[in-house]
This record gives sequence, structure tokens and C-alpha cells, in this order.
Amino acid sequence: MTFKERMNVEAGSAVMDNQISGQPVTVYQLGKTASAWRHGAGTSSDGMDTNASNQPTRRLTKQARSIIIYFSRSGSTELLAKQIAKETQADILEIVVKEPYDSNYQQTLARANSERETANYPELNMQVPDLSQYQTVYLGYPVWAMTLSHPMTAFLIQYGSQLQHKQIAPFMTEGGYGQGDSVERLKGMLKVDGRSTNRYESALVIDGNKVDREIKQINQWTSRVTQRD
Repeated sequence: MTFKERMNVEAGSAVMDNQISGQPVTVYQLGKTASAWRHGAGTSSDGMDTNASNQPTRRLTKQARSIIIYFSRSGSTELLAKQIAKETQADILEIVVKEPYDSNYQQTLARANSERETANYPELNMQVPDLSQYQTVYLGYPVWAMTLSHPMTAFLIQYGSQLQHKQIAPFMTEGGYGQGDSVERLKGMLKVDGRSTNRYESALVIDGNKVDREIKQINQWTSRVTQRD
């Protein structure tokens, strides 16, 4: 069953559209059971980190007070970012790496392991605007090996200095084993002289195969964040 078909199974129920900035979101694992999905192991992608058919997501305005910055390999985190954007009207920016991750999970795993062991994180291929206008920054990523995925790590290394003195709202997709140390690592990377200058919201953590079924949880979380914005 395609994502669009699943959307119309229950007329009148809360559903999630599958567009982000006017482009379709493809998520290969939606609707699969944990065992069929193998808790994320084996998840395929389009081989271009969601952009085989799309342009990287980029919606920037002069008036927005919040921005969603995310990386997504197989579409789950992108779909989650889309729903947050719908609820908050935040600007949105996709993290793009120069060399996309392979569509084959094992190839991506081998690369990710090597990057982690050597701390040789991927080179980014994106233009990042001046982030000073934003008071709230939503940071979205898939959890890899119980920690931050490497493109988000690379982004924080390069642009984390622009995120000081802001409200940070982490959100993530994972394989059923939780957020790991990803939030702690994120916070550690944003500290200045060992101290935090940011205010952090509790993380939103969603199984990657259930993003389209967690609208209520997503909307409750975004409501809490925006009330403190």
C-alpha cells in the first residue's frame, strides 16, 4: 500500500499529507512492522538523501522567528519535519552533504562506521543563512548507532556558533531503541567554555516506521514548544 493510499483508509481521521514545500515525501518503511522493518536495519533510501527527485528543502522568510533544520536519509525525518513545519509555520532548511549516502543500508552502515571511528564527518553542500533572526531552532535527525547522525554532527561543528542563546528543540526518528546519547551529544557540541547558553526542550522521539501514525504526539509536542517560544 502506498503512502497516499494509506492516507485515505479512514475518511475523516487525522491524516498527514505527504508534501514538503510542494514536493512529495517518500518514506520506504511506513506501515511496516518492527520485525519486517528490522528496527531500521536494512532501510533503503533513494540514494540521494531524499533528493533523487526533489530539490533540497529550503524555505526562508524574513519574518519567521523559528526554523527547522534537519537531515533525512530515508524520508522518515523529512516527513516528521514536514508535520512540524505545518504546525509551526517555521522556516525550514534541509542539511545536504556533498556525497549522499548509499541507497543500500549495508553500504551506508559501513561508511557511517568509518566516519564515526575516524571522526571524519561528511562535507556539507549547502548555503546556510544568517540564523540570528531565529529564537527557536528545531534540529531533526535520524538516530544512528544510538547517537547523532553524522550530517547533523557536521552541521553543528560548522554552524553551531550561530545557535547560541536560542531555544533548541530536538526531534528525531529511530529504530525502536530510543534517542541514545544523541541529545547529550548535541548539547555538548553547543556548549561554550563548558557552559550552555541555550534553553532546551524535551526531545520528540518517533519510530521511523510510525511517523504517519503519530500526528497527535507530534502536534502536542510542537504546541508545547511554541508556547515557550
